[in-house]
Amino acid sequence: MELTRLLTIRLSRFWLLSLTMTFLVGLLMAMAAYSQLTYRFQQHHIESITQSLASHLHKDDLQQLSQWLPDLLNAADALEARVWNGQQLLYEYVSGQTTAMPRVVDIQLPQQPTLRMQLLMPQPLAHYLPNRLEMFIMLAGFVGVMILARLGYRWYATQLAGLESIGERCHLILKGRFEQARSRYSKGHPRFINRAISMLLDELSEAKKERAKFDTFIRSNTFLDHETRIGNRLLFDSRLDALSSSSGMMSHGALMLLEFEELEQLHQLLGDNGLRDYLLLNVDHISRMLQSQANSVFARRSHSQFAVLVTQISLAEAEQLASRLVKLCASLKPNEVAAHDAFCHLGCAYFKLGDEPSQLLDEAEMALRAAQMQGSNNWFMYDKGAVDEEFARGSVRWRSFLEMALADKRFVAFAQPILDVDGLVQHREIFTRARETNGNLVRATLFMPMAIKCGLIPQIERLTLERIIHELLPAKRGSDYFSVNLSFETLMNNEFFRWLKRIMLEHRDVMPRLIVEVDEAFAVTELPQLLPRLQVIKMMGARLCVDHVGQQVVSTQYIVEAGFDMVKLHRSLVKQIHLRTENQLFIRSLLGSLPLADIEVVAEGVEQLEEWQTLKILGISAAQGPLFSDPVSVD
Repeated sequence: MELTRLLTIRLSRFWLLSLTMTFLVGLLMAMAAYSQLTYRFQQHHIESITQSLASHLHKDDLQQLSQWLPDLLNAADALEARVWNGQQLLYEYVSGQTTAMPRVVDIQLPQQPTLRMQLLMPQPLAHYLPNRLEMFIMLAGFVGVMILARLGYRWYATQLAGLESIGERCHLILKGRFEQARSRYSKGHPRFINRAISMLLDELSEAKKERAKFDTFIRSNTFLDHETRIGNRLLFDSRLDALSSSSGMMSHGALMLLEFEELEQLHQLLGDNGLRDYLLLNVDHISRMLQSQANSVFARRSHSQFAVLVTQISLAEAEQLASRLVKLCASLKPNEVAAHDAFCHLGCAYFKLGDEPSQLLDEAEMALRAAQMQGSNNWFMYDKGAVDEEFARGSVRWRSFLEMALADKRFVAFAQPILDVDGLVQHREIFTRARETNGNLVRATLFMPMAIKCGLIPQIERLTLERIIHELLPAKRGSDYFSVNLSFETLMNNEFFRWLKRIMLEHRDVMPRLIVEVDEAFAVTELPQLLPRLQVIKMMGARLCVDHVGQQVVSTQYIVEAGFDMVKLHRSLVKQIHLRTENQLFIRSLLGSLPLADIEVVAEGVEQLEEWQTLKILGISAAQGPLFSDPVSVD
């Protein structure tokens, strides 16, 4: 863009210089013409004097020179004149005027070789200078020319400014910044080119909106139930697989299967619309109840069965949630089946680290059958008594443990590399684990939910950021980039955010190597609150990344609005993607709705080479996971 502006400035200056040179050449030519004209005018007077002298010589009337010659000499503005016949001076004329460097003219008559005349004439250009009126006219003409030149320069600069605007818009288009190019409309000339570009950009924007709607439609029809608009069986199986690895479940939690009885009878009583309204009412209330459970999955497995998967939940909390779900569904029962007590049943299976997903489903099915055998609206918990010992701490003990760990700075940073398609490390993501007094490390999946409940998550993430900014970024001397995930609670904490702005200002030189990650669940639902703070982080030089993308089926417009530089796909989309065409379709649709010129797409949780090869074919630019490296301590 600077090159375009420089070229237009040079072109304007060249035009002005050309016009000035043309004017100067014209002025010099006019002066030369005027000089030639005055010379010819004076020469005409000299020729008149010569002819008169020759005429009187023919009449032999040279004795009367004093009678007719002074008038001719005065009319010719002669300074002095002398007529010689041999050595004899016949006549002498002196006007009394003087001038510097007079012009000496000798006249020799062919008829009388001994007769000659010498004239002293003023220099023609200096003598015939313009008078005041003529000078005023010339000055007025010169001023008029300068005014016209100035107006012409301004008009020319205006025309070129329009070209600069067009060049700037074209430059933005080539960089893929279509919205910025669309907002840079200028009324400069040539206007028809601006109008054409604006029309094409408007059509492109509309096409992108339609494409986004179509991509959302594709993803919705892949993973959403058409009737209730929540996840379908494919989505549920995908999320369940994402929570497991080759060694079993990677976390602890509860799986609940909710079965609605007598739906066929209800369909006969209410019809299609009535049954749909009833199911949507239940789905709406259950979704609201699950909002307090982070990363919970709610899906429809069959016509009458719904599944709820909640991680990072204690056994007591799971029992409370199951009881509340059954009571909620029973309270929403239609009046047409008010007499039926056994209308909904729930089976719950509690799982821990290392449990098999297939076994978990079998246990949940058995718990559901047990609840149905009890008859009335009821729930049943399949509990092996294998509650994770680390998670069994009470809230008071968790708070005490986390506060002591913060005071002693017993949080250990782990880094996992993210590799691009060439196998080079793009950046490293920082994870945190807490060290107990006996030296054991507590996983973040265990203490993070408790830290959020205790209100200690801002202090923990501040400790992690201090470690990155003060130790890791300066130590690498610009060779490594680091990313860290900040929770919604941390970003909305005013004290933490004031500290974040201050430390980012103090270390602004290393901020371009810092990537701040935000969970998609909050980036979608809480975007109006997050957007001002995300913009401040980006203004400080850091990059933004949205994490766990694809866990929900939502429009990708929020990615463009928030200005995210990077997108990380949820592991549920990546797991066994080489065998799942629906996940491949989902990712293709997602990539198609993103401006790939500005946004990098990264896959997390890659475990197999076949997964990485498929992801590269789909257009993913980088990945992380056990295939490349497990998180290692930065110490």
